[in-house]
Amino acid sequence: MGYPFPYAPPGQVIGLLGGSFDPAHEGHAHITREAIKRFGLDRVWWMLSPGNPLKAQGPAPMAQRLAMAQQVMQHPRVEVTDIEAHLGTRYTAQTLAALRARYPGVRFVWLMGADNLAQFHLWQDWQQIIETVPLGVLARPGQRISARMSRAATLYAPYRISGRHSQLLGRAQAPAWCFVNVPMVDVSSSAIRAAGKWSAQSAKGDAKA
Repeated sequence: MGYPFPYAPPGQVIGLLGGSFDPAHEGHAHITREAIKRFGLDRVWWMLSPGNPLKAQGPAPMAQRLAMAQQVMQHPRVEVTDIEAHLGTRYTAQTLAALRARYPGVRFVWLMGADNLAQFHLWQDWQQIIETVPLGVLARPGQRISARMSRAATLYAPYRISGRHSQLLGRAQAPAWCFVNVPMVDVSSSAIRAAGKWSAQSAKGDAKA
């Protein structure tokens, strides 16, 4: 991939979309494009994680996931990275601390689907995350109610920015979060895997095609 850390000058607003991307799909690309429009972001970095601590089974090899992600997400303001593998961090809170130290003056926004907000209180040091960087939450199929009733949403309700003012999120001081409804793409990595459309063998075949 070349240099593993993208360039970002002080003052830029960078959205961070982390996950296993096993595999990346149009739903990921869709919420990324929406996030750029809705949250006042200069760029978005996809951060493909070495593995999800909340999942017992590991993802497909990084090289295969990177190749698929780069195929799915082609946008001049989006970079696909494996930053966490180079930082050596395992949890989001650790990654954010390392990025803020490496990029002084850059404003980061953590992006997530509404399904992740619903279980956000299970993340390691989740309150440290929300009190460190703003959160941009995008609605996904079937998760709107559970996300809005989640522990994180309830506890940090006073810091919510309304959807009509979502453009303010990128330069808001944490804690701050914004939930926006977007046209939804009903597709998931787990469904793709369950359908047998993604495996080590199929990924190799796709790469050769």
